[in-house]
Amino acid sequence: MKKKYQNGFFIFGLLVLIIMVTQLDFQEVWAGLKHAGYWFFAVIALWGFLYIFNTATWYIIIDSIGGEQGVCRRCKVGFWWLYKITVSAFALNYATPGGLMGGEPYRIMALSPKIGAQRASSSVILFVMTHIYSHFWFWFLSVWLYVLTQKMTTLACILMPIIAIVCMVVIWFFIRGYKKGIAVTGMNIVSHIPYLRRWAQPFVERNREKLAEVDAQIAALHNQNPRTFVAAVVLELLCRLFSTLEIFFILQVIQPDVTIPQCILIYAFTTLFANMLFFMPLQLGGREGGFLMSAEGLSLSARAGIFVALIVRVRELIWTAVGLLLIKLEKKEK
Repeated sequence: MKKKYQNGFFIFGLLVLIIMVTQLDFQEVWAGLKHAGYWFFAVIALWGFLYIFNTATWYIIIDSIGGEQGVCRRCKVGFWWLYKITVSAFALNYATPGGLMGGEPYRIMALSPKIGAQRASSSVILFVMTHIYSHFWFWFLSVWLYVLTQKMTTLACILMPIIAIVCMVVIWFFIRGYKKGIAVTGMNIVSHIPYLRRWAQPFVERNREKLAEVDAQIAALHNQNPRTFVAAVVLELLCRLFSTLEIFFILQVIQPDVTIPQCILIYAFTTLFANMLFFMPLQLGGREGGFLMSAEGLSLSARAGIFVALIVRVRELIWTAVGLLLIKLEKKEK
């Protein structure tokens, strides 16, 4: 990637990170960190482990799709180099309003010199699809976990079926996208959006063949490499499950009797609520509100929800800073 693009991503992310840090109450943060003790370091280390799952998903997707003419299929993309790009991409997504607008272009631009722009684009689209797809499976399974382990209130009897139906509809949509591709359809939808159509319509006309080939590569993962497809989805789903250990580690400080099913449900419904506010940088307010509502909904104290939200916010800021630093340390491609 050219140095000017690296600097652009770095400066943008750094500015947003500084803004986010200024919103913190440092006295409250310091008190929370002292109270969390060594469990806070366990939370930080956990996410270094979780990013391995994300990297492994992307790695096997890259290896499974065909290359452009003149580009070898089995490229020499190092796993740990890809890990570094993954951490930086998630850091940009945390800092970007709308989420995927920062990290995914960075992934494509970093990977293109190694395997070609078309294959890089296909791999990133597939990774994002798999990442989102696994989230909806996680939320769908969490509905059943709630029904089996929690007391059903009137509100729960209304909300749980709605969440389950929405998840099923989205899962069906993604399966259809995996089978037939989503690039052409997605760009056609964008070309009808006001303010974007002026750019999108000429782009679709110029790149229709390339978009069709990207769709063919997306469909190939599901249709020709079903084992790879299942492995990618399972890896991302396992990442969601292991992510709940963060809640478990933090609550050991103030509520050690918390159970793993409770932590899964807190994480599931917090991420569901936060993703409804995807347009906010670092999902400010949404994540905190999600922790508070899910904790109270599971008969945990409001203090527990606020404490979890605080520690998670600090963890996100630390890993965002790490990801931005890795962008700056990335060597320029020859």
